[in-house]
Amino acid sequence: MTAKNTTVLLQRLRAAMKNNQYVCEKLNAYIIPSGDAHHSEYIAPCDMRRAFISGFTGSAGTAIVTEIHAAMWTDGRYFLQADQQMDRNWTLMKMGMSKTLSQEDWLVKVLPEGARVGVDPFLMSIEEWKRLSSKLESSGHKLVAADQNLIDLVWDDRPEPPSNPLMVLSTKYTGCPWQDKVRQARDQMKEKGAAVLVVTALDEVAWLFNLRGSDIDFNPVFFSYAVIGKEYVKLFIDESKLDNAVRAHLMLDADKNTEDYMKVEIHPYDDIIAQLKVACQEVGKEKIWLSDRGSAALCNVVPDNMRLTQQSPLCLNKAKKNDTEIKCMRRAHVKDAVALCEYFAWLEKEVPKGELNEVTAADRLEQFRREQEDFVSLSFDTISGVGSNGAVIHYRPSKETAKTLTTQELYLCDSGAQYRDGTTDVTRTVHFGTPSKHEKECFTRVLKGHIGLSSAVFPNGIKGHQLDTLARQHLWDVGLEYLHGTGHGVGAFLNVHEGPCGISARLSLTESTLEAGMIVTDEPGYYEDGAFGIRIENVVLVKATETKFNFKNKGFLTFEPLTLAPIQTKLLEPSMLTEKEVSWLDDYHTTCREVVGKELELQGRTEALQWLLRNTQTLG
Repeated sequence: MTAKNTTVLLQRLRAAMKNNQYVCEKLNAYIIPSGDAHHSEYIAPCDMRRAFISGFTGSAGTAIVTEIHAAMWTDGRYFLQADQQMDRNWTLMKMGMSKTLSQEDWLVKVLPEGARVGVDPFLMSIEEWKRLSSKLESSGHKLVAADQNLIDLVWDDRPEPPSNPLMVLSTKYTGCPWQDKVRQARDQMKEKGAAVLVVTALDEVAWLFNLRGSDIDFNPVFFSYAVIGKEYVKLFIDESKLDNAVRAHLMLDADKNTEDYMKVEIHPYDDIIAQLKVACQEVGKEKIWLSDRGSAALCNVVPDNMRLTQQSPLCLNKAKKNDTEIKCMRRAHVKDAVALCEYFAWLEKEVPKGELNEVTAADRLEQFRREQEDFVSLSFDTISGVGSNGAVIHYRPSKETAKTLTTQELYLCDSGAQYRDGTTDVTRTVHFGTPSKHEKECFTRVLKGHIGLSSAVFPNGIKGHQLDTLARQHLWDVGLEYLHGTGHGVGAFLNVHEGPCGISARLSLTESTLEAGMIVTDEPGYYEDGAFGIRIENVVLVKATETKFNFKNKGFLTFEPLTLAPIQTKLLEPSMLTEKEVSWLDDYHTTCREVVGKELELQGRTEALQWLLRNTQTLG
């Protein structure tokens, strides 16, 4: 990777920070968050401001530029990538490391007395705003809302915001009409004493209306807001996106249903602030419910005494999949497994020829997925990493960095797809030659952690961070570790990373308990810089399970793998596995053989079927 030269850009940004044509008073620091106005993890090219100013393209990170410093905070997934992509103007702040200062502590340390810190208020959540503002004020500084985004001022060729058409998703896939979702939300609003609910997260708007879009690569969402009142539903969107099918789906041209108030009103996307001010005048003593992840720009419109700032009810509603969504997700993962069997069978033949690199291999995997019914797109850029590139946790291959697949090095492939019936995310690590003893030990320890989590039984009320140790314990036993979370929620033909559930060592105040119907990943790993990376990832369903006892009628849960792709046994050291672990792996491979094998037969993919049968032989 070549680091981006940011010297001139930083000079222009610093000039804008003290130009009263753009700011009321000089700014001593300017914060550039990763997200967009909806706090999306993955963003459209027009919103990649942090990547533009720094060169660092990872999905998570915050940049802060002062008059003399430029610093970047990111997590362990991206330490290597950020170090490679940023030039010497930047200091990498490694989040989670004991000596790394938080953003607020660093600002207090480097700022002059009485400093002003600017940020685009649409790009900072209200909770972040409150925390940072309080910390700065206690140290004699001030957090201020910049009326203009200063990065946009220095970004001469900034792309236009996308405006792609929408797709109606029928109840064949959703299992629930959008009107029922509105009714459920209104019931939850009533319980909280809220007259209005403001929906800001793009995946929540898409889920609410059973619509999908393509404004952000890999995420089937569209730029919009929604506001639900007792007697109205408002959608803020570019109306040119709405064809006749979408208009009929939303009943835009129907007579108003005076009983349920379900006719959707369309407003321009940029009218959200003005309409929110109108809502403040209409609600009386009741509350306006805004997500705690909503932007400071929106939340600060609503007076404190009228504001209910909590997790959006749609966040949890969306995370708990209904029976139809679960059925569809199962189907999507079977199709995805067919594509993976095709891919690895093909790799076994092609890798020894020495002509494949990380990019051409990933492209071929996408082609296999495109052959499956209801394929829409990939769910993220395929991570296709050979040897040392596999040690870069969120590595993205390019023509400049692509290594050749060989029989000498490990190959890590983390990939996924969006199908109309579900979202997939799977990682397999394989060796096409003879792995070393060390590689086999590391792989086996990662698998032991994967099995330990996947087979866990736990009571209702448990959060993911309470289970995280199960995935790490066998690495910890010998002084190894990985610097990323163990699992994240997965949407149903929605974002591949979905809250509010997850599995991580890091405690999050917004983390929910794990509940039946949630879908998460199980993905421990191990990475040796400059050598190799190992990760084993399945998407798993949280489901109820029967136990011998049932303490205080709490009810118990476990995980069921939805991903059905063989795990390479050549990379195992069998003597390290317990009888229970061998049984789990044999049962898993039996399921892969039976379920995916049947589908391969139906699709007439004989060569891939033979590969599957060879790679699902039992160990026990």
